[in-house]
Amino acid sequence: MQYEMKKLKMGWFCPTNGDLTAFGNPSKAIPRTMDHFMKVASNAENAGFEYILIPVGPGCWEAWTTASFISANLKKIKPLVAMKPGFVHPVMQAKMISSFCQFTGDRLYLNLIAGLSENEALAEGQLASKEARYRKMEEEVVLLKKLLTEKDVKFEGEFYNVNEPVIIPEMKNGHPNFFLGGGSDQATEISAKHSSVHLFWGDYPSAIAENIKKIKEVAAKYGRENELEYSMRLQVICRESEQEAWDFAHQLVEGAESQKALKQQRDQGINSVANSRQIALASVENGKMTPHLWTGINDVRAGAGVAVVGNYKQVAEQLYEFVDAGCSGFCLSGYPHDQEAEIFGKHVMPLLMK
Repeated sequence: MQYEMKKLKMGWFCPTNGDLTAFGNPSKAIPRTMDHFMKVASNAENAGFEYILIPVGPGCWEAWTTASFISANLKKIKPLVAMKPGFVHPVMQAKMISSFCQFTGDRLYLNLIAGLSENEALAEGQLASKEARYRKMEEEVVLLKKLLTEKDVKFEGEFYNVNEPVIIPEMKNGHPNFFLGGGSDQATEISAKHSSVHLFWGDYPSAIAENIKKIKEVAAKYGRENELEYSMRLQVICRESEQEAWDFAHQLVEGAESQKALKQQRDQGINSVANSRQIALASVENGKMTPHLWTGINDVRAGAGVAVVGNYKQVAEQLYEFVDAGCSGFCLSGYPHDQEAEIFGKHVMPLLMK
């Protein structure tokens, strides 16, 4: 089955949490600099990606500052800025969003995340309970949408009270689209009510199809079953030959025993449903979920580690399986991120456009 590229929302990842060519060799780490981030973003824009995910987390550069610098130096790509609840008051956040959109011509998406663990939340001054963080997230989304699209907003909630704040500059085209990822029932409920795009981490295409069905059923309660889009957050390793791709995949994690130990230790403090699913998937034989879906990166880092591995045609065909499952886009990563974006854009993107 073939799809027009315009129907796929394609995104890349900016590695402000670090980039590398081998997890087991510290000397192959790539310094975190704006020069490198700009090279990644520029290559992603040239490759045809619509947006670039700017992460937020303990090991990341500050997302809004990074997004501003990238947008000021590039013409087309949209930052997908990750947002944690409680980091910025919604009134100030609304002013940041409206100003950013004014400067960039509405080149902005927003990615809602609750965070992976209570330990990290407490370290950053957030609410300890994941359930409370999700409640705060939802309240922020509701309030942000009001502040960005209405005047004289009065709001009394569990976490925020505002009384007709002034938001300038005014938004001309409504609020930006919200992305949300997460595997919990609470995440599903919020996404069904408020998101434009639900962002899944790697899984079997059949499991993604079932998850999409579930979210649509929840969204139907709010009359939004046809409003949500679904996207996959995946790693990619694509090379001219399948053997070259697997050779790189294996050397990427070779000798990374210390990273594996740190990952296992960190996992004990993570109560994320999505991350727990990634851990479960990593137990498959040889890390191969399918001939071209590989979980090896999950052994050495938390988060979305499932990778599509193969030659250019094989990678495109594996991505198509997720489109058949109901997805209309992908948010991709690859090590190192500047080179993999260039390879994907040159060799895989044209296959998706046919």
